[in-house]
Amino acid sequence: MSSEGWIKLYREVFDSDIWHDVTTFRLFIYLIGKASYRDGYKHKGTVLNEGQYIRSYRKLVDDLSYKEGRGYKKYSISTIKRCVQKLIEAERLNVKETEHGTLFTILNYAKYQELEDTKQKSENAENEELGTNAERTRNEDGTKSEQDQEFKNLRIKELYTTTSTTAVEEVANFYQENFGGAGSYVQESICYWVDDVGKDLVIEAMKRALKQNKRNWGYAERILRSWMNKNIKTVKQAKAEDIEFQSQKMAKHQRYYKPQTQAPGAPVPEWFRQQKQQQKAQKDSQSSNIGDAKEQKELEQLLKQYSSG
Repeated sequence: MSSEGWIKLYREVFDSDIWHDVTTFRLFIYLIGKASYRDGYKHKGTVLNEGQYIRSYRKLVDDLSYKEGRGYKKYSISTIKRCVQKLIEAERLNVKETEHGTLFTILNYAKYQELEDTKQKSENAENEELGTNAERTRNEDGTKSEQDQEFKNLRIKELYTTTSTTAVEEVANFYQENFGGAGSYVQESICYWVDDVGKDLVIEAMKRALKQNKRNWGYAERILRSWMNKNIKTVKQAKAEDIEFQSQKMAKHQRYYKPQTQAPGAPVPEWFRQQKQQQKAQKDSQSSNIGDAKEQKELEQLLKQYSSG
């Protein structure tokens, strides 16, 4: 996109919730400033409509870097994605993944940007512009597939050069050995996650997917998202969280199946009272029989002594 020209800004944003969220506000203003101001703008092989901008999350990290002290700092990719999600939930933005990058669409772009005199553009000029675009599109149809593949390759190359090559290769090799070949989308996603949380955690997520017999990247990525939401950043933290989960599960199971005991001071059920009385009577009867037998034996011994005397 050209850096020339100017933009206008709807004052409503200063009274909105994103005004108090510095990172989200910076991202939103950046996207507005970079979005196409008309339909039919062509950017790296992709035709953009009004209010659209195509960019990778990796590039947005660089775009939104800020100066602190003597150096520059960058947001993590997960931070940028959370800001994007906030804008989506606030119905300010739509997002769509394409082969050339993430397509961001500013909702109600005209409210933020469109000039009054823009609506007075000549229809002939619009038709002429659209006609030219259509002719250019027809001429480029023969090479579009080649361009698409070239852009995909360039994007993957960009990710590999901005991320630790050794780490990415190790994760990619593990994926290939256990899951199979990785397409461009999976390769790109792996690069993002390795850069964001490290290779060890990415491999751990894939190992857990294999244990569940889920040989696909989507399942491993859901595990990574779950860890990210819980602020888990190391394998050690992931294992500790798993142990805690299992402990809580076992404790819950024990509480559920714990035998019920009679509460102190609670009334004794009648069936329980009768059972105890029967047990006592049976015990007394057995004791009485034992006493009678002993007495009979002693009497027999006395009679025997008397007869012999």
